[in-house]
Amino acid sequence: MHIKQTLGALILALMLPGPAGATDPTPLPATHDELGRAFDELAGEIQWLGERFRGHFAPADSPLERPIVSIMLDHGKELGLTAAQTLALEKIRSDFQREAIKLDADQRVAQMDLANLLRVDPVDLTKVEAKVREIERLRGDLRLGRIRAVEQGKAQLTAEQRATLSTLLASPRLSWPWADVPARPSVPPAPPAPPQRF
Repeated sequence: MHIKQTLGALILALMLPGPAGATDPTPLPATHDELGRAFDELAGEIQWLGERFRGHFAPADSPLERPIVSIMLDHGKELGLTAAQTLALEKIRSDFQREAIKLDADQRVAQMDLANLLRVDPVDLTKVEAKVREIERLRGDLRLGRIRAVEQGKAQLTAEQRATLSTLLASPRLSWPWADVPARPSVPPAPPAPPQRF
């Protein structure tokens, strides 16, 4: 977001006329480092947006990672959910969303920490390795939390409701890729990690 604000301010500044009576506007010289950093941030932002786009439109790794609890709630009449089942499923979903938001925020902070570690020359590989492992652990915790929520949701259903759910999940109307995407928490985007250079 910082890069968007910076680019917006830069474009606005270039479009505005100089102060009245100014005869020789002297542009501020930009160093190669500043330009390189700006392009790195822009490339990181584009990379982050690409990952976000793929996350929304690529199918989930397995059927267990589909937003099944939300599907159950959306199709409560077809499943014949009771009021108690609906309340239990809503609680499972909100608990998972709360956990997902926290894990997502922790992951973003860890990504920022990793970006800072990679800016140091020479790179401290021990610290970088620990941070990469932390990021992957957080990613794994989010994935396990999603699977756990699905299993808790399915446990709320009767055998007959599970059979109806299986039929519903196999229907063509839920086979579109964006129907399979796990629900993601609605949080503001994190600053992108700088692109890797070799």
